[in-house]
Amino acid sequence: SVPACCSARYNLALLACLGFFLLYALRVNLSVALVDMVEPNTSLAKNVTSNVCPEHSSTINVPRNTTGVKYSWDADTQGWILGSFFYGYIITQIPGGYLASKIGGKLLLGFGIFGTSVFTLLTPLAANLGVGYLIAVRALEGLGEGVTFPAMHSMWSSWAPPLERSKLLSISYAGAQLGTVVSLPLSGLICYYMNWVYVFYIFGALGVLWWFFWMFLVSDTPETHRSISHAEREYILSSLKDQLSTQKSVPWRPMLKSLPLWAIVVAHFSYNWTFYTLLTLLPTYMKEILRFDAQENGFLSALPYFGCWLCIILSGQIADYLREKQNFSTVCVRKCFTLIGMIGPAVFLVAAGFIGCNYALAVAFVTISTTLGGFCTSGYSINHLDIAPSYAGILLGITNSFATIPGMVGPVIAKNLTQNNTVAEWQMVFYIAASINLFGAIFFALFASGEVQDWAVSGYHLHRN
Repeated sequence: SVPACCSARYNLALLACLGFFLLYALRVNLSVALVDMVEPNTSLAKNVTSNVCPEHSSTINVPRNTTGVKYSWDADTQGWILGSFFYGYIITQIPGGYLASKIGGKLLLGFGIFGTSVFTLLTPLAANLGVGYLIAVRALEGLGEGVTFPAMHSMWSSWAPPLERSKLLSISYAGAQLGTVVSLPLSGLICYYMNWVYVFYIFGALGVLWWFFWMFLVSDTPETHRSISHAEREYILSSLKDQLSTQKSVPWRPMLKSLPLWAIVVAHFSYNWTFYTLLTLLPTYMKEILRFDAQENGFLSALPYFGCWLCIILSGQIADYLREKQNFSTVCVRKCFTLIGMIGPAVFLVAAGFIGCNYALAVAFVTISTTLGGFCTSGYSINHLDIAPSYAGILLGITNSFATIPGMVGPVIAKNLTQNNTVAEWQMVFYIAASINLFGAIFFALFASGEVQDWAVSGYHLHRN
């Protein structure tokens, strides 16, 4: 094989990693800034704090910047502002995958992040104009981000040699976790010492800067790359020679009837249910039940995602090592990694509901739960490329559409279940997430495949007619 160092495919993985880093920074920065954008008394609606656990009052008063404009949005309005992103995000998943197969992933991913960055720069202006404008801008950001994952999957279908798929894809998508890790505490610091508007200006400007590098350095396929070595180009093209389809039309019917595709849909939906429930509600749980302010301690909120990032990178290396050196079949590796990445988190999530007021253990369990989830990236998450490399972008669009629903529904259901903030209510939330995870893992283990499906290769229509 061709050395990895300084190769075009690894440069693509690193630039993509930076792109997804910025995407997630642009996505989560509002959750942090919102605390500072709202007048203090409006968000303190009758929040019942449970008296099970003692307070940990360790508040150190540092003079903070209070020049930012404050808005009087109630809890419902804040919910709409935070949720609006997903309404845009779900719309462009499947069109994104389809467009990427037509115009190429480079432009689509580039302009997806560029658009998101521009709308982020406009966020403070939109907030000033009124809440409707802010919700519209966030939904437009969602539209921009919706095309990014399908576009990236589509690019990897021409760039990633089959035996390097787990490595390359895990490097590029791990940027998302790292973006969460860095931007949660960093946005807090920016709000604290400067003013909340800079959260949007700084990350937005970085996104525009990234776009210039992306447009200049990256190309859709190895054939069109300006500076790729001849050896690397040959290596990539020969490794993919029997895997790609030349037909221009998308085989929608056999695709939607394909059980291996539905195995990915179910796994993706189940995994995201836990992921989004934790992402949106963990601070609330720590604050209301464990009486411990996660907002003051951005580091602890970020810890689980740092674990997940490490796990994604390492498991990507291990997965390809098992496939290449130990001759494990692709489907065996994908199923094992998905089982670890979904059953592990389910067990530790339920455990987190039963440890009483020991918040060090609570943080540890939640961190282990999220970390183990990283195994899924080399499991169901890149299985689209195993079963249909030519249509990987479209398949990801389909599975990610279903997997966005938990982001819209999960937190709402959890909020309704925890109206009195009792420990028993929260255990219920964790139980539901864990059982959905278990179901997804078992379904994937039963029906997933590691082979390129008949309908995904060029000869398919010739045999039919």
